[in-house]
Amino acid sequence: MFPSDTTVDVRGRSVAVLPVGSTEQHGPHLPLATDSVIAWTIASEIAARYPVRLLPPIQFSCSQEHADWPGTVSISARTLISVVTDIAESLRRNGVTNVVLVNGHGGNYVLSNIVQEGEGLALFPGRDDWAFAREKAGIETSAYSDMHAGELETSILLHAHPDLIRPGYETSDHLAEDRRHMLTLGLAPYTSSGVIGRPSLASARKGELLLAGLAESFRHYLDLFGLGTA
Repeated sequence: MFPSDTTVDVRGRSVAVLPVGSTEQHGPHLPLATDSVIAWTIASEIAARYPVRLLPPIQFSCSQEHADWPGTVSISARTLISVVTDIAESLRRNGVTNVVLVNGHGGNYVLSNIVQEGEGLALFPGRDDWAFAREKAGIETSAYSDMHAGELETSILLHAHPDLIRPGYETSDHLAEDRRHMLTLGLAPYTSSGVIGRPSLASARKGELLLAGLAESFRHYLDLFGLGTA
């Protein structure tokens, strides 16, 4: 699922994209690796369009809010900081001076701090990037409501990896608009299925347009490093 780039000539590429996913429940219809697959898929779209080095994904991250579901595997924020900063330092020794973290998991709040405190780092997609892609794709559920295993994530997998989707997404809708204590209590008090969103509205076409919108937005990140392209 995550091929290496060992057959690709990466010399002279000063920007690397590092997908950061998770291993956590995604309701009855999506796999535990959903966030990692999505981060990899976005990063692959970027690498197909721009001269960047595509790295294999980090598949474990901060999923403590999903701890009540079997299959979820988490690492601490301090461990994720160490892993990402070590990777960035190793790349710098090989002449790759800029790293864009392609985040597929909303609970990886600490990635913002890593970028804020580091040098030559960026975090993608940002809120504006997602908003642009959601509008381009015609996503109907709001970003707040469509939190987990909903319209957006299901659409991307329907387009890019339909073989990973199990039956039942058409009847798995569940909204939980008041989640004010989720950081303290986790996700379990707000959903029995693990879904918060409306996967019934997902489509492969929406997934295709989401990826196209994100790839289009990424050119602004090359501008950050003085490598803008038309």
